[in-house]
Amino acid sequence: MSKGIYFTYIVVSRSRTLYVGVTGDLRKRVFEHKQELHEGFSATYNCDRLVWFERFTEVDHAIEREKQLKGWRRAKKITLIEANNPTWVDLSEGWYTREQLA
Repeated sequence: MSKGIYFTYIVVSRSRTLYVGVTGDLRKRVFEHKQELHEGFSATYNCDRLVWFERFTEVDHAIEREKQLKGWRRAKKITLIEANNPTWVDLSEGWYTREQLA
């Protein structure tokens, strides 16, 4: 097990397509989603708005949580998001300048 700071997170598209991921650098990873720097599901569906995350000190726990969430039905994920972020505001709002996102 590797110790540090890790995050399990959910980003969404404007149409609320959900993507669950895990990272050791949440700020960097959300930026990559916003810039579509990696091909794949989140870029295809424009999942670039951070709506939920949890912090872990063990990478294994973050990965375990990611797998758990990916196994959940959509409705359960929505309940999780809305418990802490009922309006689905982008939690990364203000993290980046306009120039960084241009």
